[in-house]
Amino acid sequence: MQNKPHLDRSMPLTLTQLSDLATLPFDDIIDVRSPAEFATDHLPGAVNLPAMSNEERARVGTIYVQDSPFKARKIGAAIVARNVAAHLEGPLSAHNGAYKPLVYCWRGGQRSRSVAIILQQIGWRADTITGGYQAYRRLVSKTLYEGVMPCPVVVIDGGTGTAKTRLLHHLAAQGAQTLDLEAMANHRGSLFGPLSDAQPSQKAFESSLAGEMAHLVPERRVYVEAESSKIGRLIIPPTLWQAMIAAPNLRLTCPMQARITHLLDAYPDMLAEPEKLVSILEQLIRYHGRENVRYWQEMASERAYSPLIRALIETHYDPRYMRISRAHAPVAKSIDLPDLSDSTLATTAAQLISAE
Repeated sequence: MQNKPHLDRSMPLTLTQLSDLATLPFDDIIDVRSPAEFATDHLPGAVNLPAMSNEERARVGTIYVQDSPFKARKIGAAIVARNVAAHLEGPLSAHNGAYKPLVYCWRGGQRSRSVAIILQQIGWRADTITGGYQAYRRLVSKTLYEGVMPCPVVVIDGGTGTAKTRLLHHLAAQGAQTLDLEAMANHRGSLFGPLSDAQPSQKAFESSLAGEMAHLVPERRVYVEAESSKIGRLIIPPTLWQAMIAAPNLRLTCPMQARITHLLDAYPDMLAEPEKLVSILEQLIRYHGRENVRYWQEMASERAYSPLIRALIETHYDPRYMRISRAHAPVAKSIDLPDLSDSTLATTAAQLISAE
């Protein structure tokens, strides 16, 4: 009688630090939670192959509470089996026998174990994560709410339209360490800032930030654009925020016309929809009164964008910047830019890096 083939069922993986995620020896990280759970946040690079849909998960949970845990588990098992069958015939159908996936659910419980057992029975080397998503989330929270920044922070500051984000991108392109908070938050950090209709959840924003911080080199600076404590509706977590408050600042200045030209280029989506711009300007009434705002709205409707931008900089943004400027923070360097061309910003980035 032949011996049955031995299946490699290793112990669940234990995550000890976020940097572990970059070196995991798996072909895929599979999140088997519901699509709603996945959309809120997930491990970096994970794919969603749900063991249960949003509706199925709610149904099983209701049965568990109101009827019987046994009945819920039996119905849940049937649902999981059907959904895994669909994944095997669909997204997983092309994988050969060497496939090695890492499977996780909310807390490393029945959903991930059930899916992993099926994949192991096929012959794939599937593992799970001890504690599931919750274990990962605890590492993120520890990094952002209990830890300290792993390297020195330098804040790129300056009034609206001084191309802080573009300088940050030039620094990154030349090899500097940067944290692009506005990209992570999907928001340009101002009243006119949303890059789309939706920002990520707070948890997803924190996952992106903690993941970037996990790979910072301690001996090198990290450059961050000046922000308020919130970017849109998202809060900058305290580990980074406290470091930003205490960090040396690079204060950018440049001629007014260069700022206007830069903002005209930076907000093409806004300028293409004057009706949307008129609506957003309504939010400034409480600061500047209805008469001023009505005048600005007329300029927006007439597409008189250059004088509108000048008026907003001089009347709203520069006075506001002076009031909330981090005057208490040590100034690393004041940088007076003659213009905001890419060549000027690239040269400035190179000079900053060479001075590190």
